[in-house]
Amino acid sequence: MSVSEGTMRRPLRSRQTRWAAALAESVARHGVTPNQISLASVGSAALAGGCLALAPASAAPWGSVLLVAAAVCIQLRLLCNLLDGMVAIEGGLKTRSGEIFNDLPDRLADLLIFVGAGFAIGGESWGGTLGWAAALLAVLTAYVRVLGVSAGAGAHFEGPMAKPQRMALMTAACLAAAIEAAAGGHGRAMAAALAVIVVGCVVTIVRRTWRILRELEAR
Repeated sequence: MSVSEGTMRRPLRSRQTRWAAALAESVARHGVTPNQISLASVGSAALAGGCLALAPASAAPWGSVLLVAAAVCIQLRLLCNLLDGMVAIEGGLKTRSGEIFNDLPDRLADLLIFVGAGFAIGGESWGGTLGWAAALLAVLTAYVRVLGVSAGAGAHFEGPMAKPQRMALMTAACLAAAIEAAAGGHGRAMAAALAVIVVGCVVTIVRRTWRILRELEAR
């Protein structure tokens, strides 16, 4: 795998869609920079994490409303992640500091969302621990990828629990938790999702590490 500009980008089908291209072009035309979009992704994640943390203590129906809002904010985070790269590469606005703005905000966003999700379990002493575990392992999946690139390997985005899969599962968990809260329950949907993310991240870390080692040793 060549460490080129093409292979350093996460392969996304949505990048090839007309709506994404049109939106990226509009954003660039209005003077919004890729680095600003990357920072906006942290704002979206912070809102998601805040909504998740506040949901268990909120009276009905506001708990469910906050959980749905968290799902929307998670998707906004992913939209920012899509647009910052498109505006930078396709829009010709790439900067020398772009790689820092592209990666560091993503790690902060993961922390904010997963720690908030731990609090969303509510009432369980282990909820926060589970959220922090998911956050740490999510960061480690990215660390392994970046470490591989620094050692001369290609950028490995394999799953089964890469960022798109983590955020898809968290979005579904938020919506399931909103239904659960409306029915008078709490915590089970979010706890199950975080447990799956923890296990999936461990598998992802092992899989990426193994492939990076094989690639480096084959040279």
